[in-house]
Order: sequence, then C-alpha cells, then structure tokens
Amino acid sequence: MKKNIRIALDGPAAAGKSTAAKKIAEKLGFIYIDTGAMYRTLTYKALKNQIEPKNEQELYTLLMNTVIELKPGSDGQLVFLDGEEVTSEIRQQDVTKNVSDVALHQLVRTEMVRRQQELVKNGGIVMDGRDIGTAVIPDAELKVFMSATAEERAKRRYEEHKKQGIHSDFNQLKAEIEQRDHIDSTRAVSPLVKAHDAVELDTTHMSISDVVNKVTALAAERGATI
Repeated sequence: MKKNIRIALDGPAAAGKSTAAKKIAEKLGFIYIDTGAMYRTLTYKALKNQIEPKNEQELYTLLMNTVIELKPGSDGQLVFLDGEEVTSEIRQQDVTKNVSDVALHQLVRTEMVRRQQELVKNGGIVMDGRDIGTAVIPDAELKVFMSATAEERAKRRYEEHKKQGIHSDFNQLKAEIEQRDHIDSTRAVSPLVKAHDAVELDTTHMSISDVVNKVTALAAERGATI
C-alpha cells in the first residue's frame, strides 16, 4: 500500500523547485502544489486592480474576495483566478518583479498558509515554495531545501525565457534574483530559511533528473512507493 507522505520543497527563486516538484509528483503518483503560483495570482490581480503591492490591508481585502484554484492539466498545473485560467499570465515579468513585496505581508501569508494547509490534509502531495517546511507543513515526512548559486539560477531563468521567446538581460535577471533572495530571507514573516530537519540539496551542478532521482530515493526511505 502506498504511503501518502507529504514532501516539502523549499529554496530560493529559480532553484529548480517547480520543475523538480512536478516530475517528483508524477513519478510518485502524488499531487503537485505550487504555492508560489498562489502569490503570483494575487500579485497579478493586484496589479490589474492598480493596488500597490506594499499595501497590506488592500491586498488582504482583495485576497479575501479572490478564488485561487490549482488544477492538474495535461502539461502540469493549471492556475485559475476567479474561474478564469491565468497559468501563463502570472509568469509575466511585472508579476515576477512584484511578487516578493506581496508575499511580505503577515495578513496575506496567514491566509495563504491556511489555504495551503487545507490542500495537504490527505497527504500524497509534493508542495514547493519558500516556507513549506517551516510554516505550511512543519511536520512533513520529507523536507528538502534546494539551493544553487545566483549565477546558475540566472542562467536557468535566462534559458527558460529564451525557450519561451522572451527577451531578457542576463545581468538584470541575476540582479533581480539576488534582490528577491534578500527580500525573501530578511522579511519579518516566514522568511526563507532551511528547516532544521531538511535535507539540503545544492543543485548547481545537478540535472533535473539527478534532483528527481535523489528526492524520490529519499521519499522511498520514508515509506513512499515508487
């Protein structure tokens, strides 16, 4: 019988968490939940409604009147905002630039964590984000903290943009990643930190297949059936 363990993948921007998490979930037959997409969806709606990303009260009011749904699709997770699919829209550059500011706020994070905890009740999930192993599922059976150098993460983001036909500047991407690292790790509420019982995985010189194989092996050690 398959043990429905909960896998928490944390780490900085562009460490490869989402790509790895999708493949790990597929390999284990688990559900993949991208919590970053939830913050991006709120950021997208805030920008559309001309709400300042640093205005906590207005963002919280907006969130409480927002339905965010994550659904499995044939090519990964689909994201819906108030019933409308926004999977591609939430990956736009203006959303990426503002999402860390939106994620700073305690009221916003508390409500997001509440929603995320509802999604993991039955186990059999792979969830990635910044505070999964420390705030969302601190009792997860497997916690992995993925890292890579800023240079390598900028390179990956640059290649990703190139494949999508998006023109970007490598040095600007690197600067933006470093800025996001600073905001995420120094914020007062649920900062990006490695959980004391997380396995640290430096993916700088690892392929996605290497990461997937390593994490699924760790999951098997904790009772998941591969």
